[in-house]
Amino acid sequence: MRRRTRRSSRRQQQRDARLIAFTVVAAAGIGLAVMVVNWLLVHWWVLVVVLVLAVLAGAGWLYNRQQRVQWEAVRAQGLRYGLPQLDALHHTRFEDAIRELMRRDGCRDAQRVGGRGDLGADVKATDPYGRRWVIQCKHRRNGARGSAVGTPDLQVLNGTARQVHGADVAVIVTNGRVTGPAVTFAKQQRLHVVDRQTLAVWASGSRPLWELLRAVPPPRRPSSLS
Repeated sequence: MRRRTRRSSRRQQQRDARLIAFTVVAAAGIGLAVMVVNWLLVHWWVLVVVLVLAVLAGAGWLYNRQQRVQWEAVRAQGLRYGLPQLDALHHTRFEDAIRELMRRDGCRDAQRVGGRGDLGADVKATDPYGRRWVIQCKHRRNGARGSAVGTPDLQVLNGTARQVHGADVAVIVTNGRVTGPAVTFAKQQRLHVVDRQTLAVWASGSRPLWELLRAVPPPRRPSSLS
C-alpha cells in the first residue's frame, strides 16, 4: 500500500510540475504577446513597413510566376524570327527578341539590361549548363547595308563582360556585318560573334546558340540536356 501511495504521489507531483511549467510558459507567451502588441501600437509604422514588404514580396512572386508562364508559352510556340522581322525592330525590341530567343533555348533567367550605363551588356542569361552569358546587341536598321560592327565595339565587350558582369560566354549579336579585324580580335580575346548569317540560323531554327558557336566553355554543372 505504501509503494502504491508513493507512486501515486510521484505521479501527481509530476502532473503538477507539468501543469506549473505549462502555466508559466503560457503566461510568458501571453506577456510577450501583450508587450509586442503594445510596442507595435507605439511604433505603428513598423506594421506599415511589414505590410508594404509583404505586398512587394507577393507582387514579386506573381511577377516571377508570370515570367515562368510566359517562358513556357514561348518554348511551346517554338519561337521563330525571320531577318526581315528583326531588321524592322527598334533597337530595344531587338534586345527583347534576343532575350526571348535565349529563353526559348532554356535560359529561364534571361533578362534585358540594355540602356544607359549598361557597360556593354544588353542581355544576360544563364544556360541550362550553368554558363553565364553576357550579350551585347548591335541592331542595324538597314541590315547588311548598315554600318559594320568594328573592333571598338568588341573592345567594349571585352573590357566589361568578364570583369564586370562575370561572363563565361561573351557574345556580340548583330543583324548587320562585322569587319574582318573585329572577327580577328574576337578570336584573340575569346569573344563570340553572331553575325547576320548566324543570327538567321539561330532565330529561324530551333537549335540553341551554344550549338552554333565554336569554342564555347564546357558546362559548369550537369544538365538534363547534356
